[in-house]
Amino acid sequence: MSWQVWLGFLGAAWVISLSPGAGAIASMSAGLGHGLRRGYWNILGLQLGLLLQIAIVAAGVGALLASSAVAFTVVKWFGVAYLAYLGVRQWRSAPTEMNTDGAERVSGSGLAMTVRGFLVNASNPKAVVFMLAVLPQFLDPARPLAPQYAIIAATMVCVDVIVMTGYTGLAARVLTVMRSARQQRVVGRVFAGLFFAAAGFLSLVRRAVPV
Repeated sequence: MSWQVWLGFLGAAWVISLSPGAGAIASMSAGLGHGLRRGYWNILGLQLGLLLQIAIVAAGVGALLASSAVAFTVVKWFGVAYLAYLGVRQWRSAPTEMNTDGAERVSGSGLAMTVRGFLVNASNPKAVVFMLAVLPQFLDPARPLAPQYAIIAATMVCVDVIVMTGYTGLAARVLTVMRSARQQRVVGRVFAGLFFAAAGFLSLVRRAVPV
């Protein structure tokens, strides 16, 4: 992969990561509920899900999702159900207890947050199909594909970690000023609404049918 092609992909990676989606909502929710430092567990899960998406495309399974109505529908509705589940959990979440120095009470295991982040990305067939359409444009079929996919994966993960850290940190800053139970409940339900909206948008996604 030449430097010119890589720079082009780097720009595309920023656009992809900055686009509001379920990963951004999950990152802000983690920052709101756990703060920036523990929010990195969620970011880790998101990156594992992202790597799985890239591996699926590299293995050619992405073409199956794009061409098989059954496979696409099964993955899509699993993603819809999981986002709706996160919305219900966010809606019902209790306000966070604050210490005298304004730090949030630590709760929730790192493993659970990692799994949650992983499932958010792994259950999104739209992202896989999108990558299937975008990534080949930056590949040179005359050269070995594995090193090129490795560069693409490393670039996307680095960019996404930066972006999701920003989303998580932004929400964590909100947590430090939302001290009353009523304020935290209102913000939590806003994020619950965002999860429900993401589930609704995903439910409307249709598999592209070849002409």
